[in-house]
Amino acid sequence: MATLFKDVWIIDGSRNLAERVHLLVSKGRIAEIKSYTENPPSADKIISGRGKMAVIPGFVNAHTHAAMTLLRGLGEEAPLMEWLQNKIWPVEDKLTPDYIYWGTLSAILEMLSTGTTCFADMYFEMDRVAEAVLSAGMRAALCRGITKGEPGKLERSLENNLDIAKKYHGREGLLTVQLGPHAPYTVPVEFMKVIAQAAKDNDLGVHFHYLETEGEKNSLPENYLEQADLLDVPHLTLAHSVYLDPEIKIDFENITLVHCPNSNLKLGSGIMPLNSWLERDVSVALGTDGASSNNKLDMWDEMRVTALIHKGVNKNPVIIPALDVLRMATYEGAKAFGFSQKGMISEGWVADLVLVDLDKPNYIGVNAENLATYLVYAGSSADVAGTMVNGKWLYLHGDYPTLDREEIINKAVEAREAITK
Repeated sequence: MATLFKDVWIIDGSRNLAERVHLLVSKGRIAEIKSYTENPPSADKIISGRGKMAVIPGFVNAHTHAAMTLLRGLGEEAPLMEWLQNKIWPVEDKLTPDYIYWGTLSAILEMLSTGTTCFADMYFEMDRVAEAVLSAGMRAALCRGITKGEPGKLERSLENNLDIAKKYHGREGLLTVQLGPHAPYTVPVEFMKVIAQAAKDNDLGVHFHYLETEGEKNSLPENYLEQADLLDVPHLTLAHSVYLDPEIKIDFENITLVHCPNSNLKLGSGIMPLNSWLERDVSVALGTDGASSNNKLDMWDEMRVTALIHKGVNKNPVIIPALDVLRMATYEGAKAFGFSQKGMISEGWVADLVLVDLDKPNYIGVNAENLATYLVYAGSSADVAGTMVNGKWLYLHGDYPTLDREEIINKAVEAREAITK
């Protein structure tokens, strides 16, 4: 079925100006883009924008722990290690595969309604997470959190992560799999080398938490990534990287940093020196982190905070332009996790798209020159009218065509009650 977005604005992270167009989606891809002054292509379904709607690339939440929606609100306003050790890890011990399944689906409801089409997830029971993603028709990059514990836990976790990769990597074009050592403080450096070798042997990326706090910086050597043999894995994704030195002498060609500003602010961890990384042309994506440390899974909020906080910290209103932030929230995350031809509005690219309602007071005055700034500074998730993955609506005007919203919320409520007794 072909869908025509008739007379809409389009913008992505590569365009200096928005365009007013007719956009045709067919067979899961952007089939044609024509000026709105031309005759529109024919289609089975027509979304009439009347110049009051925008189509943007779907957001990619490049670092989260989806099922932690069940832990939202626990251990508020505490430093990272206190929060993890005293509040989060004890409750996580009560999680079952079913609880994680329903917690992930509740996160998917939240993300789809706010325009996220893909998320990178690090957690447990990733078989159930994969089932949830596939049932929704969403896109995800999955890794099993690998941590130390009782004897043999590291080895079993790695083997499970590799099994997940064999079963799901590339599945239906919706899933990719990475190896997920949790962090240097939960995985000894010698086993990090084992993980790095497994990544190279199986052509998999590695995604882990790195230098999130000042304490980590003080406890790790500057050449840790080299010591852990991580610099030559197929792709390395470093979540947080608040205290990674922008002067470090390594090649970042196959490395993506994930900026999680709201989580880092809420946990008092600090602020990544983003402008320094962009000056080095290092790839940076945006993530929310989990819902228990953010506490939202809202990429609009991440964009706005990213664009504003660095201007204030650097006392410079022109650094971190809105267009750069939009690219980080879309294209950079898709690229990091192996999803090609996603994250831009271009003919032949995959139709992972968000329909934005511009017929609102906060968009009065929007035009071709300022649409990106309006989206980042004035826009919000409340403006999302629809979210499409592979040309298929997963969220439209409050409805979820592929999911049972009521059942998911009821099951998630039951799970939350069970783990917090």
